[in-house]
Amino acid sequence: MERHAAGHEIDHVTEHPQASRCGLRRIYLHMIEEYARHNGHADLIRERIGGRTGEQSQVPDNVRA
Repeated sequence: MERHAAGHEIDHVTEHPQASRCGLRRIYLHMIEEYARHNGHADLIRERIGGRTGEQSQVPDNVRA
C-alpha cells in the first residue's frame, strides 16, 4: 500500500474496480478500523486464555498493583 500511496496527497481520489471512486483518506480510515477491530479480537482471545488484556498482558503476575 505504501508504494501506491507514495507521492499522493491524503485527498487523492482514484478509480477502483469494485468501489468506482475511492479516496486515499477513506482507505487509511478503513485500514485503521480493521487494525482496531483485529486488536480488539486479540484482546478478547487473550482475556479468555489468561484473564488479562491490553497493556495488562505485558505485566508479570508478581508486579500487579
